[in-house]
Amino acid sequence: MLERRWETTGSLTFSQALAVGDRMRGLGLKPAAPANDVICYVEEWTVKSVDDFDQLDPWATEDVTLIHVREQWRGDFFLLSGAYHTSYLRHQDVGTYCSISHPWRIRERLTLHEPKGMFWIGFRHAHSFIRIRLQARMVITPGETRGDGQRAQWLDERRAAFLDAIAVLELPVETAIEKDAVVLRPHDSAIPFFCSWPDAFGPCQFEYNTTDAYEFLVPASKLAATYTPEPAGVRAYLTGFSEAALAEFQAIEPAARVAYRCSVHCPLDELPDILDAIRPDGRLYATLCEFQTRDLLPEGEEASAIIGIVGGSGGFQIEVRLNRAPLDEEAMAGWLEQLIGHPVAYVPLPAFV
Repeated sequence: MLERRWETTGSLTFSQALAVGDRMRGLGLKPAAPANDVICYVEEWTVKSVDDFDQLDPWATEDVTLIHVREQWRGDFFLLSGAYHTSYLRHQDVGTYCSISHPWRIRERLTLHEPKGMFWIGFRHAHSFIRIRLQARMVITPGETRGDGQRAQWLDERRAAFLDAIAVLELPVETAIEKDAVVLRPHDSAIPFFCSWPDAFGPCQFEYNTTDAYEFLVPASKLAATYTPEPAGVRAYLTGFSEAALAEFQAIEPAARVAYRCSVHCPLDELPDILDAIRPDGRLYATLCEFQTRDLLPEGEEASAIIGIVGGSGGFQIEVRLNRAPLDEEAMAGWLEQLIGHPVAYVPLPAFV
């Protein structure tokens, strides 16, 4: 589900970030204490080699994914995805995962959605998939009514954008509008088909699966071609492979930047140590406190809130994520600033990373 997100506007020390937890405790909430174990999410950690991951050896890690990042890329997507697919077939096993992302250009004229979408072609054990994601210009989460005055336009644009990708890929998928939301379904109900990233108007993403490992290589290259002649940001995601396999993947295009993302289990007060280990580019996130907004705003709409600590090259920040805004838009920043004790700005998460 898409979320509303605010973050502090300035850099904080870790002590200042922990003090926000003390502030939550004073309001009757139950934040994590410094000694409590938390899950720390690490992303965008650029490394020189896969051996650099050893810097996280002091902690237990899971969901480790190596990412090959190509910026301003102008290559042949069919050849690139085919090379990853060939290496994947040599090293596939239960638990291995490989996907490659590439932007695509929506041909329909849009005002409420970005003209750039993203797709992933991926390979898991015994099947492959194509995943399509759209980005709305404004995040309106399920239950919010800010977009109701333009609902018909939202639905028409969402449906047209999905149909654009479906046509290029020649997928047997139909779209419809039911209960004031866009719905998608495959012609064959037995096909594994998943919709996700919902907002107030329906899903922003779907994934179509097949047992044919080669089925989407050519269609995906056609979708990638819609982005020509602009250079593309392309990423490959690799999970569950041996070091020998990762070396083979890296040889496909050795100039690609290599980054890790993973989950780290640690006490909350060890976040600065993890941030030191993943400098200078890595980012981390850990949940500090979760609560229902009615606990503090009995007059507001019910919403689920998560307050987290974010670490990066500039130090620490506090972020607040909500499944919907409990107050009118103009009142949100002021309430959050009173809540955490620091100025905040509305900063949605990027849609495609």
